Amino acid sequence: MKQIDVNILQLLLPKQAWHYKAIPFQTDSTSIHFYTVESNIKSIQDELNFILNKEIHTFPLTDEEINELLVKYYRIEKDKSYFENNSISAGSDDDLLIKILNEAKSLDSSDIHIESYEYKCRIRYRIDGELIDRYIIKKEEYPSLINKIKIKAHLDISEKRLPQDGRILLNLTADKIDIRVSILPTLFGEKCVMRILNNEIAKIDLHAIGMNPVQVELYEQAIQKPNGIILISGPTGSGKTTTLYSTLKLLNKSNRNILTIEDPVEYTIEGVNQVPLKESIGLTFPKALRSFLRQDPDIIMVGEIRDKDTAEMAIRASLTGHLVLSSIHTNSAMGTINRLIDMDVPRFLIADTLVLSIAQRLVRLLCNQCKKKVTTSDQDKKNINIPFHYEAVGCESCYHTGYKGRIGIFEMISIDNTIKEAIRKNEHDRQSMQIKTLRDNALELVSTGKTSLIEISPIFK
Repeated sequence: MKQIDVNILQLLLPKQAWHYKAIPFQTDSTSIHFYTVESNIKSIQDELNFILNKEIHTFPLTDEEINELLVKYYRIEKDKSYFENNSISAGSDDDLLIKILNEAKSLDSSDIHIESYEYKCRIRYRIDGELIDRYIIKKEEYPSLINKIKIKAHLDISEKRLPQDGRILLNLTADKIDIRVSILPTLFGEKCVMRILNNEIAKIDLHAIGMNPVQVELYEQAIQKPNGIILISGPTGSGKTTTLYSTLKLLNKSNRNILTIEDPVEYTIEGVNQVPLKESIGLTFPKALRSFLRQDPDIIMVGEIRDKDTAEMAIRASLTGHLVLSSIHTNSAMGTINRLIDMDVPRFLIADTLVLSIAQRLVRLLCNQCKKKVTTSDQDKKNINIPFHYEAVGCESCYHTGYKGRIGIFEMISIDNTIKEAIRKNEHDRQSMQIKTLRDNALELVSTGKTSLIEISPIFK
């Protein structure tokens, strides 16, 4: 049975789908096709026709098959402790907010999205990088929930026209939870995103984030150098922050002065002097870096190199005997070198200061409970030279996504004397460096059954 398009699924609310035991799977200008149980066909056709104002065609399935589809597509678990209902009632705003936060934390969700549309409001959780529908909220209860979040985040409840950002610190079930709150005005109300900041990230080691033993050894050698720049590249959400914090954990010793400038400070680390970026008052990356050089630092971490000024200050810091860690937005380790050149950083300075260039991505791991072994097609063999691989299926253990957990994949260029000379002469290229690419490492995960071809497909583009 093919995957059903999410736009078709939205023709029915979850409570309607469960009430009628019906799942829309195909539509055109005049009709909608539904899977339903055979005993329901006659009774629901008229009602669905009235609700949707289209001709209704039904295709019978067994009761068990329908229930499996309902669980898969409308996100209501058979486990009542998680999915007792697809709608949620406020009762009191505090109770509702605490319930949402507790549940999101228990599901290892990184973000909670609370959104208002013309006819409904919904709550979604981001789990392993994917957004999953969780609840429908009554329209009349939505504003009071947003106001409660604003109050706890010390935001202005009367301001509904401009974006606002805040933070909530709560103690839930004996755990301290740190939440970054972003409020955005939309057409039908304010959208709220709450990012759950996991303080355990600062305790993760390099093996746990996905580096193989060779990469760990290469990385640990680089970060023990007394000076130079280590740059980590990748798109938003690729795990750069986790890698940087894991590095600070390794370097955080009592005999070192570590300074960071971040936008924002996501995780606090005892023993590290962390400075939040405040561009509204002129505290920018370059200005902070100038001040850092007068603070007798050993190690400097810059949240991101965004422009020429920041790049030049980072270069200056490394030339004066400091180790600088930072991130940059490029698609590959080689792209980092070219990006610095585009920022008008002289080639000889890049060669003299860059110690290690890293590119990384996050990929979801296949759920071990339900992944399926399949024969590799002739088309796929163009990308992967193995006879079998694994595909995602979906079960209750993985919330019917087919994946559970994520891991990083890395591409590293260690800047040795040969590469330094190639950069100076503008002769650096991926082939001459003979590096193990993101694609190579991604295919290793596929060949060992840890992830799927579909999951790594963006890396081939």
